[in-house]
This record gives sequence, structure tokens and C-alpha cells, in this order.
Amino acid sequence: MTTSLIHSSHTASLLDGEIVEESELGSMRRVTADNLPILNGMSIKRVLLNPGAMRTPHWHANANELTYCVSGTALVSILDDGSTFSSFVVTAGQMFHANSGSLHHIENIGTDVAEFIIAFRSERPEDFGFGATMGAFSDAVLGNTYDLPASDLAKIRRSTVDHKLAARIGDPVIPASAYFNDPHKFDIEAQEPPLNYVSGNARFARDQYWSALKDLSMYSLRVTEDGMREPHWHPVTAELGYVQHGDARMTIMNPDGTLDTWTMKAGDMYFIPRAYPHHIENIGPDPWHFLIFFDQPTPADIGYRASASAYSREVLAAAFNTHIDDLPAFPFTPADPLVVSRVNPVDPR
Repeated sequence: MTTSLIHSSHTASLLDGEIVEESELGSMRRVTADNLPILNGMSIKRVLLNPGAMRTPHWHANANELTYCVSGTALVSILDDGSTFSSFVVTAGQMFHANSGSLHHIENIGTDVAEFIIAFRSERPEDFGFGATMGAFSDAVLGNTYDLPASDLAKIRRSTVDHKLAARIGDPVIPASAYFNDPHKFDIEAQEPPLNYVSGNARFARDQYWSALKDLSMYSLRVTEDGMREPHWHPVTAELGYVQHGDARMTIMNPDGTLDTWTMKAGDMYFIPRAYPHHIENIGPDPWHFLIFFDQPTPADIGYRASASAYSREVLAAAFNTHIDDLPAFPFTPADPLVVSRVNPVDPR
């Protein structure tokens, strides 16, 4: 059995991730399977938009998108198939979902930097910028499309290079309907935590509460300085996490019996394949906050507390290769807690 204490193939810094675009307008950084090969079916991106900047209209060819707004105020627009158009405002703690292939944009309409953490349902998402795709067709073809002379289209600067970040000219145009509720949008931090413990709580963005979700979900998980996410695994769900705040330590067991144990700080991300056992422990002086994305609309897990209650002491003694008299008095647990309190000192790093 080996343990990695410094580096793990499961983790990377999103703050130092691959630069997609960076300028005075903002930045886009991502971690995909090109940077973290263990990623499978999921990837993550961090987008910063300065006031007056936007992520231009685009779509993803192979991935649904689930976005959490960390800060700022933004106008989001989504054009779905069937000519269904939505435009809505998101603020800190709110989320939105965009289907693969749906045209959408994000525009900072506030006075502060707008920050977004985005999970994609592909380890290598593919993008098409609407502006760039205009460069794929001739003036005549576009003129026919819009019932205009070809010469009118010749005035538009066109190329197949996608300008992902752009500055808005003038004031934002915000329709009154943008302040209404929208099925693409979900205010996760406004809900009462469905799971609330002394040592932490969890708010859920999953299809039970948000019907727009098809193959993604997210938990907003907070754990106090003396709390721990108990050891567990997700039977059919991969987990992609982002550290929004705090210091934590994670251990994952790989199928070959090796262990990865490492510490994480704000801005780090990690990936756990389906059914890999793992745990997360707060090792800092403050509560931590994780954004945890899953590749299923309703994630499920099996925890160690309930697992020890599922079998007789005779079976457990055989499984642990331990004399039955040496087994501890495991508490009977018919339903696993998400978070447990730490009653023992933190293990040395």
C-alpha cells in the first residue's frame, strides 16, 4: 500500500488551470482530461467577467453545462431548440443549466467582477462561438439566410476564430421578464439545507428540486472546523469538486489498493471516478465550502457507518481479519449521515 501526500492524479488547481482566454475583460481557465487525465465524462471551468464584459453567445457540441455564480450580477440568455428563448438575471449563490447545443451567453451587468464555476458533462467539451460560425459561410449564403443583399453581410467582420470574451457597447439591455423565475435557473443558496447537522449542511441542486437537470447535479456542502464528510462511495456517480473556501484533506483509495491523500485549498478541484471510496476532512480553522458536481441528476452514496450496521459481527470479523472480541461497538446506523463530528484529534499531515 502506498500513499501520496503531496501530489495526486485526482486533483489540480483550477486557479492555475489551462488559460482559454485572458485579457482586460476577464479570464477563462479550465481543467479537462488534457490536463488531468483521470477525468471521465466531466470537466470544469472558471470564468471571470469584468464589468461590461460578456462571454459571447456560444454552444457546446458534446456537453450539458451546470453553472454556479460565485459573485457578481449577470444577464444570461439561452436559445433552445423550438425557438424557445429565455433571458434571466443571476446573482451570487444562484445557478443555471444549459443543454448541449443550446445557444447562450453570460453578460456582466453589475459593477463588480462576476465569477462563475462551470461543470461540463464531458471531459473534453467542444465549443462553437456564434460569431465564429458566421465566418464559415459566404456573404451570399448569409444574405439568403437573412433575406438581405450579400453586400450587407460583407460589412460584418467575420472569421472562424471565436472571440470568447467581448466588451459590451453601451448600457446593458435587460428585459423586465429577466427578473422572473426561469426553469433554467435555480437559487440553491436560498433554500433551507435539506441535510443540516451540527458539523455542517448541504444544499442540493438535483432533479428532485430542479427538473431541468438531466445528467448533472450539484451539492453546496459546508463543513465546520470540527466536521468531516464520512468515508463513502457513489455506486454509479462520479464526483467533481471545487474548493470555494477553506482547507481540507482528502483520501481516495484506488482499485489497485494504493491511496492518495492530499490537502486542498480554495481554488483547487478534484475528480473521483464512480465507486471509489473517499473522505473529506476539515483541517483548517474555519468552515469550508465545497461545490460538488455529479454526473447524475440524483447522486446516491453508500457510507461506512451504515455499511458496518448491515452485517453481523461474525461477517465483519471475517472481513477485517480480526477476532470478533476485538471489534469495536459500531453504532447501529440505518441511514448514513452526510457529515459527522470529529471526536478525535486531526491525524498528523
